[in-house]
Amino acid sequence: MTTVAPLMPITSAPTKKELPTGQPRAWYESHNRRLKALQLATALLNAGVYHPTQATDQQIRATAPTIGVRPPSETTCRLVRVLMLH
Repeated sequence: MTTVAPLMPITSAPTKKELPTGQPRAWYESHNRRLKALQLATALLNAGVYHPTQATDQQIRATAPTIGVRPPSETTCRLVRVLMLH
């Protein structure tokens, strides 16, 4: 008989690691923008938006409150579409 490891509950979020200190402010802004864009791209894919042309700025901004983030800027919306392309 084989034993199966229990699955991790979906509601538990991974632990956040501290960001490295001493980086320029632009590095932190870019890092946080990429994280937000990745969260939005994942939410859109889960909602059935599979191609960047389907993801308008309005749709991306409407998705933001559902995942608990502030509405993104034009730059972040553009990054979401780039992530969906790859």
